[in-house]
Amino acid sequence: MSKTILITGGAGFIGSHVVRLFVNKYPDYKIVNLDVLTYAGNLENLRDIENKENYIFEKGDIVDEGYIKELFAKYNFDGVVHLAAESHVDRSITNPMEFIITNVVGTVNLLNAAKNLWKGNEEGKLFYHVSTDEVYGSLGDTGLFLETTSYDPQSPYSSSKASSDHFVRAYGNTYGMPYVISNCSNNYGPNQFPEKLLPLFINNIRNGKALPVYGDGKFTRDWLYVVDHAIAIDKIYHEGRKGETYNIGGFNEWTNIDLIKILCKQMDIALGNEAGTAEGLITYVKDRPGHDKRYAIDANKLKNELGWEPSLQFEEGLSKTIAWYLSNQEWMDNITSGDYQKYYKEQYS
Repeated sequence: MSKTILITGGAGFIGSHVVRLFVNKYPDYKIVNLDVLTYAGNLENLRDIENKENYIFEKGDIVDEGYIKELFAKYNFDGVVHLAAESHVDRSITNPMEFIITNVVGTVNLLNAAKNLWKGNEEGKLFYHVSTDEVYGSLGDTGLFLETTSYDPQSPYSSSKASSDHFVRAYGNTYGMPYVISNCSNNYGPNQFPEKLLPLFINNIRNGKALPVYGDGKFTRDWLYVVDHAIAIDKIYHEGRKGETYNIGGFNEWTNIDLIKILCKQMDIALGNEAGTAEGLITYVKDRPGHDKRYAIDANKLKNELGWEPSLQFEEGLSKTIAWYLSNQEWMDNITSGDYQKYYKEQYS
């Protein structure tokens, strides 16, 4: 194998798409998928590649410093694509310490292991840290997040990601760690855990359940199809300039309520329901604390330097997403059983 790459959080939503792309596109790479398999990690996401010769799964926790040291010694990694993170804002409000431990301490454990392994031999090595646009805070009605936008995180989740970003840059400046960082907008597509808006609402519409909309529903987000995000990560890993940050966005802003109404219309068509059936399930609920009003990414640096841009228009990506969830009901049933039902009641009852 020409390279051995560690992908953390590779059984999760975005991570599974990155693992699949790397395993299939680079048969001469050994891809090691590290995931602790918490509620959002699901190896069913990777059934199609689990028997590939260049793929290895390791169950383990990035917060376990001793384990991470042993893992790096075992595989002698040439690169790390770090996606493992606690990522749901509502959960961070309920339990911020869990986010600090995973997103900050876990990242530093990986940085220390990479630093000690690569010390004096950084040529051809790379630590790729995947972050979020939420570290930039909230925008007004105009403007876009640039790679140079000052950090202003507003939730425990975004604060923990901002902290991990700073540690990656600090290791680059202090120890010469070869790194890149990307900050992405909201992802959607197949295999997303149904605490997130689109899979949650697709499943609720299918089952005739309420669609809980925070506040007035006019919070604005930029939406990115997850496969396009994986392709961008591949581009940045192989062609991005070390020590740089790249924003990854869909050039695709929607208010939550407008997005939900488009989803409702497409779901009524897909299910053969009378027009307006799904929209009648919309229920406005109390806004969550610290809710950022608007995110919007300027991804022109990535487009101009590396030639990446989204492959799908949003309506097409949404249609493909709906079709996937409706044709993979067994996957959804497995996900929505057990503890998630308790969590749903706690958050939205």
